[in-house]
Parts: sequence; C-alpha cells; structure tokens
Amino acid sequence: MVRAYKFLRNDMISGSGVEPAWKIGEKRHIKGKLELCQRGYHSSPSFYDALNFAQGNMACIVEVTRPQHKQADKYVSSSCTIVSCKDAEKVLRAWVCDCAERALKKAKVTDERSWNAIKVARLFNEGKATKEELYAARAAAWAAAWAAAGAAARDAAWAAAWDAAWAAAGDAAGDAEIQWQRNHLQELMVELFEGGK
Repeated sequence: MVRAYKFLRNDMISGSGVEPAWKIGEKRHIKGKLELCQRGYHSSPSFYDALNFAQGNMACIVEVTRPQHKQADKYVSSSCTIVSCKDAEKVLRAWVCDCAERALKKAKVTDERSWNAIKVARLFNEGKATKEELYAARAAAWAAAWAAAGAAARDAAWAAAWDAAWAAAGDAAGDAEIQWQRNHLQELMVELFEGGK
C-alpha cells in the first residue's frame, strides 16, 4: 500500500460524483483496466498536488494499492482506503493568505487596498468579518491592481496579466517559491490532522 492524498467534496463524494459518499476507514476496489482521469481511484503524492483536482474542502489521507499509472501530480489505483479526513477550508484560506502576502512583499506592492484584502480574508477566516466585507475588500484590491496597470495599457494588461503571473511564478519565484508553498501547506495540514483542529 502507498500513502497518498486527495480532496473530496464537502459531502464526502468524490469529484466525479458517481459513487456514494466515502466513510473514514472504508476501502473500495475496482476491477478491470485503469486509466488516468477516466477509471480508477485517483490520488496525489501530496496535498499540494491534490489541490489541482480539488472540488471540495475535505482533505483526505488515503492508502492506495501500488499505482498502475501515474503522472507527476496524480496516481490511479485499483483500491483506495480513506485513512483520515478533515475539513481543510480554514487551513486552505490561511495558506492562500500566506502565499498572497509573500507575493505582495516580493512585488513590493504598497497599495493598502491589496494588503487590506488579505487582512479582511484572515478576519473572515476567523469569523470576524462578513462575506460582504470580504467581497468589498477583494473588489478594492482588484481596483488597485487595475489602476496600477494604467489606463492606456489596460486591454493589453488584462490579456497578459495571467501569462505574466504564471511566468513569474515559474521563473522569477522559481522552484524555491513553489517548494516553500508545498512545504508550508504540508506543515499546515500536519497541524490540522495531528492537532485535531
């Protein structure tokens, strides 16, 4: 057996939604040919990788039979057991805030609207801000980013913004930043599962 990770929807149903809800300790088997993204029990080598396929907040530690097919961020196996499962919504929000703060620091962003969006998101995560306050702070942060692009360059900036962001993440931030994100998420998840939060 191999230890792996996956996210289930909040109702404990897998992303495909064709099977009944999972239960902790339950083991399921499938016979026949397995195929990535098509047939079999899917999991990932880390929670970070599993985020690529998450359709809910239920973070699961699983044991799977030796994967018959795998890619860098995904396995497919003939059996899967849910070892443990926790609602990771608050942990994921905290992780996103931590990643956003690092990005703003590296980009030397000084507009308070961007920083305030993170502050309000953290307050919302603690139950100290409303959804309306969260949405307003997010809208203000987008307005700040939009204004920073400059009126003449807005059309080009909008189209290029995502490409630039991904290029920056892959090149400027490089492997070290991605590794920090991986490690930080793993630390938060370990705390969630071992601390019983």
